Amino acid sequence: MIRVPHWSYTEMRDAFGWDLDHYLYFGGYPGAATLVDDEFRWKSYVLDSIIEPTLSRDVLQLARIDKPALLRRLFVLGCAYSGQILSYQKMIGQLQDVGNTTTLANYLALLGGAWMLTGLDKFAGDLARSRAASPKLQVLNTALITAQLPQSFAMARQDSELWGRLVESAVGAHLLNTAPPGTEITYWRERNQEVDFVLRHGNRVLPIEVKSGRNKGSLSGLRGFAESFKISDSLVVGTGGVPLETFFAVGAEAWMGALG
Repeated sequence: MIRVPHWSYTEMRDAFGWDLDHYLYFGGYPGAATLVDDEFRWKSYVLDSIIEPTLSRDVLQLARIDKPALLRRLFVLGCAYSGQILSYQKMIGQLQDVGNTTTLANYLALLGGAWMLTGLDKFAGDLARSRAASPKLQVLNTALITAQLPQSFAMARQDSELWGRLVESAVGAHLLNTAPPGTEITYWRERNQEVDFVLRHGNRVLPIEVKSGRNKGSLSGLRGFAESFKISDSLVVGTGGVPLETFFAVGAEAWMGALG
């Protein structure tokens, strides 16, 4: 199997001369790259030529969809809450639908199979507990978020909360797009402690915390994870850790390989 994931930062940089900020906002769709100077056309292209055909044709070919309108609303909701942990019950409330949690979980899996949106399981060291926890919503390309936003690139860059969310979503998307087969990508949270991403391949486990300008706080989540699972390795990406340019320059296997 030859996997062709979304284009990476280095590919967009080398092909179109983008800097990191442009990649974080405009994502990794090469077909839309020439339109970024006209953001209205760029957003129209992503919405009409990428999102709509994928939802209306590609996803519908993966399995039978009894509620296509619900799947569309779930996609929009998932993009709006990318990087956040949201229970299926809260999703049902937000979507104003009488569907059940199993339907939402199946639709989220289908969207993941189309490389659009997925839900990360909780790292618990126990499969049953992991599957029972609320998923962390995660897009696989930040363009899926920004194409639906009213904010322009310049406005988004000035919004520290939004930009921080784009940074975390871009890191998660990079991990999902570059992780070798057999690698699990999850999150961890207990009470007020949280780790953004946890990579596991075989017996190797690597917790990853993303820090942007908006969240320069403590690393209590990494410390809590280390105490709970006796894991000494960890990775901080962004402010105070590995620079984003360095992180995006290599795939997930490079960081796992650093564990030996």
